[in-house]
Amino acid sequence: MSEELLEDVEVVKEAAEDASDDVVTDEMLDSIADTAIEVLQNILKYFNVGEVTIDEYDGDEGELILDITGDDLAILIGRHGRTLDALQFLVSAITMKTIGFRYPLVIDVEGYKSRQREKLESIARSSAHKAIHQHREIKLRPMTPYERRIVHIALRDDDRVETISEGEGPGRHIVIYPR
Repeated sequence: MSEELLEDVEVVKEAAEDASDDVVTDEMLDSIADTAIEVLQNILKYFNVGEVTIDEYDGDEGELILDITGDDLAILIGRHGRTLDALQFLVSAITMKTIGFRYPLVIDVEGYKSRQREKLESIARSSAHKAIHQHREIKLRPMTPYERRIVHIALRDDDRVETISEGEGPGRHIVIYPR
């Protein structure tokens, strides 16, 4: 890691200790993004994907989103997004260890997760509609923690249904109950 980035990380750690848990300054966010991008670039070297661009932006739920664009990046997504999930886990874990606290990061490839999010939100709404009109619980397919979070968030303001995660490990899924 570069000397300049290490100094920035120290500033973030000190600021995080001084600030309350809910306060992340713009300076801290810039340093978190710089750290995550450097970690991501170092990992991408092993994928031989050529030139890539990493755009950063804030998500709707306060997360930092890093979107990778370039040529032939399907290898980064993998089957059903599993490689992308693993990449996100690695970058998040290394960034958290480096900066000293957890900050929500989402790694995306050419908007793949954004499109998946839209699909999951649509599935959540249609399943909620089905639960309400059929007056019965609807069980969704097993999902990753990230996917389950999207469904819970999509339906959290709908007073007509309740969502609960059930099951263990890779079989964990959401059940939508009508109220």
